[in-house]
Amino acid sequence: MDAFFASIEQTINPRLKNKPLIVGSRASKMHTVVCAASYQAKALGIHSGMSSREAFARCPNLEFVVADQAKYIWTSEQIFELLKGYELPLNYASIDEFQLDVSGVKNPVSLSKETKEQIYANFNITASIGIAKNWLLAKLASKLNKPDGLTLINEQNFEEILHKAPLDKLCGMGGKTGEVFMNQGLKTCWDLYLKLPGYFDLESRDGSMLREEPSLQPKSISHSYTLAKVEINPLVIKAWIRLLSEMVGMRLREQNLVSKTVHLWLSGPEIGSFGAQKTSQIATNDSYEVYLRCLKIMARIAFKRPRIRALGISVSCLNLKDSPSLFIEEKQREALVKAFDRVNKRFGEGSIYPAQVHFTHRQS
Repeated sequence: MDAFFASIEQTINPRLKNKPLIVGSRASKMHTVVCAASYQAKALGIHSGMSSREAFARCPNLEFVVADQAKYIWTSEQIFELLKGYELPLNYASIDEFQLDVSGVKNPVSLSKETKEQIYANFNITASIGIAKNWLLAKLASKLNKPDGLTLINEQNFEEILHKAPLDKLCGMGGKTGEVFMNQGLKTCWDLYLKLPGYFDLESRDGSMLREEPSLQPKSISHSYTLAKVEINPLVIKAWIRLLSEMVGMRLREQNLVSKTVHLWLSGPEIGSFGAQKTSQIATNDSYEVYLRCLKIMARIAFKRPRIRALGISVSCLNLKDSPSLFIEEKQREALVKAFDRVNKRFGEGSIYPAQVHFTHRQS
């Protein structure tokens, strides 16, 4: 999807159409981070991850909207249902990205045009599609003609496209990995191909884009948050830990995963950057259990009332949940959590949440 969150907001509110717009993670528009930027804002150098203060410095007339995950999740799920209609192998890669295996389709370009038309007709937003022999090249192709693009990479244009594509357009070439190659003088995807031709694996073994991917199971799941100001109230701090635990737990359950290791990270004036983890014999995807394990980690901090500016939770040692709960209390708890998930899936994320999380509203 093209500028997914921002495009949805511009569709819902026509006043925002064709205007530079950012979607912020919280209501305090000068003390948040850019979650998404419209293409009009991107043209001004504004991008995801930038502080809203810097974004407004670049464009004082910038439009601002608070993120509403329920709208984005609902739209994403509806697009996924639309793609299911093609009855082809399909993967939900992320909230704004989907992988469709078209190896058995005679004319994938025609199918892609139809898909783009259907998405626009139903949701009034645009998508950019890439077609190639494997998911890595298809993802690269989808980035080359945004927004509203359609790019095919095949044997005939493979060299030409890689010559023109900057290295940082390739998935996995951000951050330190990209820096290492760029420091070696590699600037384009073709430079990388000459150095590591096997990296692109143009010829797939069985023609299937989805099956080529080694593993779609993540090694870890994490969420973090930077508070509007330094916080000393333990109720507020614990509420944020609870909220992040809920978010992590929900993602575990969505992927039918359980975790044995929980890592808590806290940052503040006295404690600096504190991080510690706890590994338990019993794996879990229960958000409340993740929260309890975080509290045990937090108890290791020397300060009884630490001032906190930022915090994060990560879970690892992940495995598929392949065995049912044995004890009646566990079964009852599992049934309750599943009921919560069903409500939030139907009516939008955050429709029902622990009362303790209400303390996080103090940051607004």
